[in-house]
Amino acid sequence: MKHLNYKNYIANIEFSAEDEAFIGRIAGIQDIVTFHGESVNELKQAFTEAVDFYLETCAAKGIAPNKPFSGNLMLRVPKEIHAKIAGLADANNTSINQWVIGALEKAIGV
Repeated sequence: MKHLNYKNYIANIEFSAEDEAFIGRIAGIQDIVTFHGESVNELKQAFTEAVDFYLETCAAKGIAPNKPFSGNLMLRVPKEIHAKIAGLADANNTSINQWVIGALEKAIGV
């Protein structure tokens, strides 16, 4: 397990041998929100509590919480690559967007 997901927030997880605990941090936001647990169940519980506490704290202070990744990814690629992708997408009867999503999923093993 390297990631947890709750209320559209994703956390990166590491194991600290020194502390003998899992350490997590919410990814994709500017605010720093961390949590830890000695077991997987404890870690999951700490993560949900950290997200809920973060959202409650922001609401109490009247500030908007940082939003997790939007799902929009803007890229600039050389025109030659753009043309090749467009051709491959067309040959596969799909949009450039769907073709790129498939290529990215394959690259990261999803």
